[in-house]
Amino acid sequence: MFDSLELIDTIIIAGYFGVVFLLAWFVTMQERRAKKGSYGSSDYFLGGKNVGWFVIGASLFASNIGSEHLVGLAGSGARGDMAAGQFEVLASLILIILGWVFVPFYIKSGVFTMPEFLERRYNRSARNYLSIVSILAYILTKISLTIFAGALVFEVMGVEFWTGAIIVVLATGVYTVFGGLRAVIYTDMMQMFVLVAGSISITIFGLQALGGWEGMMTTIGEATAATEGMDRSRFFNLWRPASDPDFPWTGILFGAPILGVWYWCTDQFIVQRVLSARNVSQARKGTIFGGFMKLTPLFIFIIPGVIAYALAQKGLVDLGDNPDSALPAIINGFLPAGLKGLVLAGLLAALMSSLSSVFNSCSTLFTIDFYKNFRPQTSERRLVVVGQIATVVLVIISLAWIPFMKSMMEGSSFYGYLQSIQAYISPPIAAAFLFGLFFPRINSKGAIYALWTGFALGMARLVLEYLTGEGIIALNEGGFLEYFVGVNFLHYAIFLFAVCAIVLILVSRTAPQHSAEKLENVTYKPPTDRSTGFNPSNRDFWLTIILILAVIAIWLIFSPFGLAK
Repeated sequence: MFDSLELIDTIIIAGYFGVVFLLAWFVTMQERRAKKGSYGSSDYFLGGKNVGWFVIGASLFASNIGSEHLVGLAGSGARGDMAAGQFEVLASLILIILGWVFVPFYIKSGVFTMPEFLERRYNRSARNYLSIVSILAYILTKISLTIFAGALVFEVMGVEFWTGAIIVVLATGVYTVFGGLRAVIYTDMMQMFVLVAGSISITIFGLQALGGWEGMMTTIGEATAATEGMDRSRFFNLWRPASDPDFPWTGILFGAPILGVWYWCTDQFIVQRVLSARNVSQARKGTIFGGFMKLTPLFIFIIPGVIAYALAQKGLVDLGDNPDSALPAIINGFLPAGLKGLVLAGLLAALMSSLSSVFNSCSTLFTIDFYKNFRPQTSERRLVVVGQIATVVLVIISLAWIPFMKSMMEGSSFYGYLQSIQAYISPPIAAAFLFGLFFPRINSKGAIYALWTGFALGMARLVLEYLTGEGIIALNEGGFLEYFVGVNFLHYAIFLFAVCAIVLILVSRTAPQHSAEKLENVTYKPPTDRSTGFNPSNRDFWLTIILILAVIAIWLIFSPFGLAK
C-alpha cells in the first residue's frame, strides 16, 4: 500500500486526514457545548444558522469541486477545449443572482430545504417532486461518480481501487454523521485551502519546467503548427461559434445560465450552505466570495491541463492518447516528493468535500421532507438521530455501489447518459422557481404541469440519445426526431425552459391565484431599506460590480481580442 509514494508524501496525506477529523470534532463539540441541551435539527442540518460569510463562500466553492473538475477540466485544457471553462466563469454571475435574488426569500421564509420552499410557494406535490428527483439524482450521479474519482486518486498512490473507494466513503461518512452541516462546511473551508494550494503548485512547477508562460506559449504554438487540425487559439479561447457542436456561444450565454440557476440557486446540495448563514447580509457576502473563488478553476484546473499538453510535447509527461489523464500524468510522472503528497491531499480534499455535502443534503431532504412530514410531532433530538441514521444508510448504499462502479464507468457508455440526467431535469425546476418568485399569478397547478412536462421532454431526449447512441434504433436522416436528439444540449435547455415557462403561464390561468397570505415571503417585493438593496450605499453592491468586471476581463483575455489572437 502507498508503494508509489515517498515517506514525506504519506505523512502529508495522513496529516490531512488527521486535521480533517480534528477540525470536524472541534467545531461540532464547540456548537454542542454552546447549545447544551437545546442542540436540535437547525444545528445539525443548518449549522446552527450562525455561520459567517467566509466559511459559506469557501464551502460553496469546495463542495462544488468534483471529479468533473479534477479530471474533466484538466482534460479539456489538454485537448484544447478551454471553452469548457465557461461554466466556471458563468457560475460567478449565477452566484450573484443567488445572493441578491434568492437568498432574501430563503432566509426570511425559514425553510430547511428547497423542496420545502416549493411547498410554501406552491403545494405538497411540488415538494415531493423535487425531493424525490434530487435524492435519486444524488445517489445515481454525484455519490457514485465522486467515490469512483476518489478511488482513482488512491490508485495513483498505489492503493487498490476497492480499498480506496471504501476509505473515501468511510472517512467522509464518519465526520458527516457525527457533525452534520457544521462539520461539513468548516472542513470544506480547510479543504479549500489545501485544494487551491495543491493546484497552484502544479501550475507554478509546470510553468517553471517550460521556461515560464512564454515558454509554454512557444511550445504549444510549435506543436499545434505541426499538427493538422490544431490551432493554438483553441487552448486560450473561451468562445466558439454558434455552430460548434459542444460549446456554441449562444448555448453558453442563454442555455448554460438556465442549468446554472437550477444548480447554484435551487439545488439543496449548494443552497444548504447559505441557509446556515446568521443573516441575509452574511449569506449574500458568502455568495459573492464564492463567486470570486469560482473564477479560479480556469487557472488551477484548465491551465494545468494546458501545461500538461506542453509538457507532453517536450517528453516530460506521457498523456498517451487520453487527454483526461493530464492530471494523473503530472502527479505520477512529474511532481517531486512532498509536492506530490500536497497535490494528492488537495484532490482528496475536493472529493471528500463534495461527498460529505451530498451525504448531508440527502439526509436533510429525507429527514425534513419525508420523516418530519409524516411525524410532525417528532422531537428535535429525534430528528438529529434520524438524520444521522439516514447518513449511515447512504454510506451503506455507497459501499454497495462499489462492486458495480468500475464496470459501469469504464466498460459502458450507460453512465455517461446517466450523468446527463441533470442537464434535462434542471430547466423545469429553474422555471418553477424563477417564475414563482417574480409572478404572483403563477400557481401550483401551473407548476405541477410544467415540472412534469419538462421531466417528460427531458427523459424523452435522454432515452432517444441512449437508444440511438447504442445503435438500438435508427432515426430518419433529416427528420424531426434526429434534430430533437442531435441539437446541442445547451440549446435544448433553452427550448425546454421556454416550453415549461409557457406551460406555467397558460395552465396557471386556468386556476385562481394563491392568497396574499400564502405568497408572503415567497414572491418578490422591492426592499424597503435602501441600505440592504442593490444600490451604491450597500457595500455588497460594489463587491458585486468588481466581480462582474472580473468576469468581463476574463472573457476578454481568453478571447480573440486577447490570448487567442
